[in-house]
Amino acid sequence: MQIIPVQAVANQAVTVTLAGQPCQINVYQKLYGLFVDLYVSNALVVAGAPALNVTRIVRSDYLGFVGDLIFIDTQGSDDPAYSGLGSRFHLAYLEASELIAA
Repeated sequence: MQIIPVQAVANQAVTVTLAGQPCQINVYQKLYGLFVDLYVSNALVVAGAPALNVTRIVRSDYLGFVGDLIFIDTQGSDDPAYSGLGSRFHLAYLEASELIAA
């Protein structure tokens, strides 16, 4: 597992390489929750995925992304809010070997 640095701001774009994949992760707050877009090599993989505590964001192998992303609440089991990003709520990358086969 790799923690991806995010900040406590309502809208942000993080550029990071994950398992050799050049990624841009957009995290943004809407009235009804926090959401994530994932681009790999400038191609959209996932759009508007809700950010939920310990819930995989990509979920499907057919999308071609190696691994997955999750948010982790370090102080309980709440869904993330932007004000706690980087402190209470961490964005983590799970390598393919860390995923449980369904």
